[in-house]
Amino acid sequence: MEYKILKFAFTTGVHFGKRTLDDTEFALGADTIFSALCQEYLKQGEQELKSFVEKAAAGAIRISDALPYIGDTFYLPKPMLRIETEQKDGDSGIKKAYKKLSYVPAQKLQQYLDGTLDVKQESDRFKKGLGNKVIKVSAAVRGEEETLPYRVGAYYFKPQSGLYLILGYERNEDAIEVEDSLSALGLSGIGGKKTAGLGRFELKYGTFSEDMIKRLKSEHGSVYMSLSLSLPALEELEEALQEARYLLVKRSGFVMSENYATEQSRKRDLYVFQSGACFHRKFEGDIYDVGDRGAHPVYRYAKPLFLEVRS
Repeated sequence: MEYKILKFAFTTGVHFGKRTLDDTEFALGADTIFSALCQEYLKQGEQELKSFVEKAAAGAIRISDALPYIGDTFYLPKPMLRIETEQKDGDSGIKKAYKKLSYVPAQKLQQYLDGTLDVKQESDRFKKGLGNKVIKVSAAVRGEEETLPYRVGAYYFKPQSGLYLILGYERNEDAIEVEDSLSALGLSGIGGKKTAGLGRFELKYGTFSEDMIKRLKSEHGSVYMSLSLSLPALEELEEALQEARYLLVKRSGFVMSENYATEQSRKRDLYVFQSGACFHRKFEGDIYDVGDRGAHPVYRYAKPLFLEVRS
């Protein structure tokens, strides 16, 4: 499998994820990106959507979560591994810094794994360089006179910062189709409050180091980290969980389809492994139907994109 780095250079603020309208995250799960891609493929026709889903289910196309970048630095989820550091055990500041750290620079991954990374410095650099959350007050007009104010949270990336996606593919034609769909998606926006102009981006390209590409292509490592939200298929679960380190997150939401039901419907909840989860054995995962008696399937992407973290 080959890999490409696709950068989302946002031209507007974004509204991702949180349950309340006045809050937002800055990262984006692979399942949300996959759902948005499905909507773009559906515009081309039902057959095109079916073909895309089948290729993704077979593993011919894989995507990571949308992860942060700052300038030429690409960030990875913090591996869920126990790290032995060179610092003294009594240094509570170092322990707190490791606990708070969420992302690790890709080019410094080995330093992190070796316990030599200056986590305080990296946390400060990440916090200062990525962007800022802003809360805006808008007015909802009901009738001719009554207006009700409401607060909307949006995240604004700083110049030269944004999110990137790792695209794995077996055929170059498939990669081009995904890139075209992402470019179209950038015009309409991704995430919430798109009608307010949020979530729009330009698609650009980046490059990983040879070491990162080698880690992505590795088949003989002892520990692998998933760079996407993932869930093993039922027959894979027992083996995947052996010595695994992970956190579970609940994925839910509403079905964004006018043809699914006569009224707005919720997706069935699905608990998945958070990106950064580490496993001793690779698994395929699956694409799950989280619809509930609607007119068509509702897909939840939960296939891993693995990166070797220990050889």
